[in-house]
Amino acid sequence: MTLLDTRPGIAAAFRELTARTGVPIDAELVTSRLGPPLRQEMAYWFAPSAVDDAVSLYRSLYPDHAIAPSLPLPGALDALSAVHGKGGKVIVITSKLGRLADLHIAHAGLDVDAVFGNVFAEEKAAVLTAVGASAMVGDHVADMRGGLAAKVHPIGVVTGPCSREDLLTAGAEIVLDDLRGFPAVLDQFLERPTG
Repeated sequence: MTLLDTRPGIAAAFRELTARTGVPIDAELVTSRLGPPLRQEMAYWFAPSAVDDAVSLYRSLYPDHAIAPSLPLPGALDALSAVHGKGGKVIVITSKLGRLADLHIAHAGLDVDAVFGNVFAEEKAAVLTAVGASAMVGDHVADMRGGLAAKVHPIGVVTGPCSREDLLTAGAEIVLDDLRGFPAVLDQFLERPTG
């Protein structure tokens, strides 16, 4: 939930999953801890032997239930414009499947340069390194770990499940309330050495 508020759509998809499977899932609890891979969340609600089927069904429901209700978070569009205005590229790295992230980005009209899906925590470091990133912005402690592993500037936003203190403890150099504050701090991160 760095660029988009996906909670309403994800909650709707999980409610539909409950309707289809009969397994009671607390959609609000699910959306309060977004970030980790889907299989990890499904393991809270389904027997180990049923997790793969639940993941497949949820992903099939996702386009019809989760995309339209999701909206850009405050400051998201201006943050993307600020990066592009400095000649930079915006790369989305998410634990969500890339094809589902692409649907969100297209629906919201976000101007991004590339999307890498199915990547979480320190796995993000390989992508950050490959694209030559100098900073990463994220809402989860795992994002900060990925940024540190890649030796880029980890910037936190408290629009997701993690608190300011959690993000700072995980290594964020700065934590913003939301992306509205990002353009004002962009220059200082461009001027700092990484690593």
